[in-house]
Amino acid sequence: MVKVGLTGGIGSGKSFVAALFAEFGVPVYQADIEAKMLIEVDPDIVKAYKSFFGNDIYTPLGLNRKQVATLVFGDQELLKRVNQVVHPAVARHFDEWLVQHKDASYVIHEAAILFESKSNERMDRVITVSAPESIRMARVMERDGVSEEAVKLRMNNQMKEEERLAKADYVILNDELQLLLPQVVELHHKLIELSKSKQF
Repeated sequence: MVKVGLTGGIGSGKSFVAALFAEFGVPVYQADIEAKMLIEVDPDIVKAYKSFFGNDIYTPLGLNRKQVATLVFGDQELLKRVNQVVHPAVARHFDEWLVQHKDASYVIHEAAILFESKSNERMDRVITVSAPESIRMARVMERDGVSEEAVKLRMNNQMKEEERLAKADYVILNDELQLLLPQVVELHHKLIELSKSKQF
């Protein structure tokens, strides 16, 4: 089985691309969604978060994410400690998920911070979904109802696009000029062939 990482900057359309792969029957692990779930239920994470942020960081409705974001913003050391707890838990969860899909030719591991979390080191191949900054900006402003400044701030907190592209084995261009589906279809066939070849 080929393990394929899928990433892209905010507004690149990586989740939409992941959904297209899923349409072909490819198992897709959505690391960002799974991480949000694990933060609520994983005993080790809950214990760590309470020690980092205080017992009242979990309310009857779950984690106070806004408070966490406020406390972590600008505190690189605290963010590092949080990531040192969350990333290994997500990696363990992914390994358990892989067992359920061991008969697949390949699987997709979709993550916004694939490189930053070093999850790419556990992948056989990596796809980066790319789009021009102006298009990404417009998409996020429309999707989230936020200002251009807010989007720029989020973009500046992510890996630079050039670096993401340099680290990728494959690039899918989602610039509204190139058709997306043919790129996904072509890559789908390449990855099936790669799986058959056992050379990965």
